[in-house]
Amino acid sequence: MKKKPLILLVGPTAVGKTSISIEIAKRLNAEIISADSMQIYKHMDIGTAKIKEQEKEGVKHYLIDIVYPNEKFTVSDYQKKAKECIDEILNKKKLPMLVGGTGLYVNSIVYDLDFTKAISNPKLRNKYNELAEIHGNEYLHEKLKKIDPKSANKIHINDRKRIIRALEVYHETGKPMSEYNKNFRKPNPTFELAFIGLTMNRKKLYDRINKRVELMIKEGLLDEVKNLLKMGYRPDSTALQGLGYKEIIKYFNNEYTYKEAIRILKRDTRRFAKRQITWFRRDKRIKWINLDLYDDNDKACKAILSYVSKKLNNNTFFKDITSGGDYFEK
Repeated sequence: MKKKPLILLVGPTAVGKTSISIEIAKRLNAEIISADSMQIYKHMDIGTAKIKEQEKEGVKHYLIDIVYPNEKFTVSDYQKKAKECIDEILNKKKLPMLVGGTGLYVNSIVYDLDFTKAISNPKLRNKYNELAEIHGNEYLHEKLKKIDPKSANKIHINDRKRIIRALEVYHETGKPMSEYNKNFRKPNPTFELAFIGLTMNRKKLYDRINKRVELMIKEGLLDEVKNLLKMGYRPDSTALQGLGYKEIIKYFNNEYTYKEAIRILKRDTRRFAKRQITWFRRDKRIKWINLDLYDDNDKACKAILSYVSKKLNNNTFFKDITSGGDYFEK
């Protein structure tokens, strides 16, 4: 079976994935599939740092603005759509490039995960949420410890969503979720990967995050959140519980002062970036590019292109699409 070439560019928020991905795509005749769980939502542009049309520089992007904020969209949905996009791009004799920082979305493609038998019991989930509201997360965590200690050790006591998910799996199947996770990291044999991660000095990254939040405020984040609420989207919806939205909603509800909302948004975005780094560091297939080692994006792009060429040069699809092209000189 001929393996399909797939370039992946991952890394924490604000590291610079967008600008570098555009340069790589232009030089490699590639099109970009977003792997960002917030950029899927329509009407949510500023708080998600969504790429603007002029920034795309003619490069086609997929899986951005595909659902409304009140619509359900699962990892299984993402996997199905992303695989369809990959085939569509290859059929056009172009290279598919997955770009983003949502680890679950990336994993749904690079690992052989089967979502066809997805377990779901909304009523049970609501019951567990009610129990947590009454007795606290500790109550649910203790229940999980009794039936699935391995999962309980891995899931933080405050991560109610994952605790409930593990309880739900056990209730529906009679087996602990840790049993299902044994083969979680079996590589997907369909693809030949050039898997790149972007990194930089942590302090520099955090400074970039702080500046990005300030820019979002200047660009009108408060008005964007206000308009979403006026449109009737619920504050407790998954979309509006995302970073940049829940903090502003709490400010509107007088739970935070304005300064406090901005401070917490910056802090939580930095913490989110740290979690992203930890997530991707687990995958030893990733070639890390430290942007601090390059004077500018052009030099970083050349290092990435060199790596992509080494990884994919024997791939039939890749050779046909690039024709051994002069993409290093462009």
